[in-house]
Amino acid sequence: MRIKTFNLLIILILSSFSLVKAQTIDEDNNRAVFNRIEYFFNLQQADSIYHLANAEFKQQISQDKLNGILEQMFDLGKIKNATKTDFNKGLATYKIDFESATMSMVLGIDSTMHFGYFLLKPYEGKEVPVKEEIISNVEAKSPLDLYVDSVARSYAKNGNAHSLAVAVIHQNKINTFFYGETAPGNNTLPDANTVYEIGSVTKTVTATLLAEMVNKGLVGLEDSIAKYLPDSVAQNPDIQKMTFKMLANHTSGLPRMASNWNKVPKFNDQDPYAVYDRKALFAFLKDFKAEKEVGTEYEYSNLGFGLLGELLSIIAKKPYMTLVKETILTPLEMTTTSDKINPKDKNFAAPFNTEGQQVPFWNFQALSAAGSLKSSLNDLLRYTIAQLTYPENDVQKAMNLTKQFTFFVPPNSDIGLAWHMNMLDGVIYYHHTGATAGSNAFVSFVPDEKSVVIMLSNSSNELGKIGTQLIEKVLTTK
Repeated sequence: MRIKTFNLLIILILSSFSLVKAQTIDEDNNRAVFNRIEYFFNLQQADSIYHLANAEFKQQISQDKLNGILEQMFDLGKIKNATKTDFNKGLATYKIDFESATMSMVLGIDSTMHFGYFLLKPYEGKEVPVKEEIISNVEAKSPLDLYVDSVARSYAKNGNAHSLAVAVIHQNKINTFFYGETAPGNNTLPDANTVYEIGSVTKTVTATLLAEMVNKGLVGLEDSIAKYLPDSVAQNPDIQKMTFKMLANHTSGLPRMASNWNKVPKFNDQDPYAVYDRKALFAFLKDFKAEKEVGTEYEYSNLGFGLLGELLSIIAKKPYMTLVKETILTPLEMTTTSDKINPKDKNFAAPFNTEGQQVPFWNFQALSAAGSLKSSLNDLLRYTIAQLTYPENDVQKAMNLTKQFTFFVPPNSDIGLAWHMNMLDGVIYYHHTGATAGSNAFVSFVPDEKSVVIMLSNSSNELGKIGTQLIEKVLTTK
């Protein structure tokens, strides 16, 4: 089918999704739903895409009608690349490169991670502005350095980007790359101690805490979590089936977010996790009913990792951050990492959203273990170098357990405890991304090659794809 067909028929699928009434939807959640649509689209599973729609959408659009539209779209070939170009009032816009055409999709989701707004139209070619020049601190000596600089500089020159800090370890050499301003107009480059939000990279730290407790015999990966929860929650049969491993590899059956996460008193969409406490978490879990068999399917869950952190805190009888400091930060001398910004330390990169506006650093209560940490390039270098070392001390042994295979993640990844794994030319690399309203992070390492790529940014522009591009380039550079 030629693209001109779509010029005649703009595919518009709208439900009663209200831009005025809807809560602000986190971009990361929107991308997660889009990723599932992309996955099912490339498998040509139209029915599975329809099941991702919410009830209001289904009332207006029948399954047969959507299937017919999607089957026409299948003629465009698989989705080869998708880039978010805008996010405004809960709607994300994606530029989608099919095998035979480029289209634009606008997607809106609700609090249950189902879409209620789905618009596909020809791509209009609106380009993101590019900065002519940016300040930088780069020493590129090798062809690999030049490649990293080219990719990173292209990201940093995007009009919506601010600062970018990159570290690469290859062949026993560490190189760092710094770009842009930590805040617009301050003419200040980031450095290796500049603190950024790292979002979901926090989950790998939480998994290490779990592994440490497993190694000490305090808990087992296959233990039911119900044992450590209040009776009102523990009596839920779906909760009884969940194990610690299921929480750590996203197979618990818990959704990405609880349905009450944005309904708690004093909820603020600018700081969406700040008031979600243990009481609200347990209230949701008490009546939770799994939509799929627990332990059988991967579904990324911030809720699951938040619960995991609360359980570890209950078992240890210590706050989550105390466990992080005692188990990981102090042994590895990670001095800039915390769940809060130190007001006395001015060396931080404030987050900026897609509209270029500064937004608050996020604060957390019950979901702290899912995404609360702020860190620097130097601290994450210490963290990843420890991942490359033969396990001798307690923290290294715990890290080693997090890297063991636990579940296959379609279409071509595996997961350990938090860490995702992919293979290139017979070598496994581990990776995790993180995103908040105005920051992005990518952390990856290759134990067999003793290689590392770390990227930190205080903009909403995603780092996952270029981070993967860099770690795979490192792997193929001899």
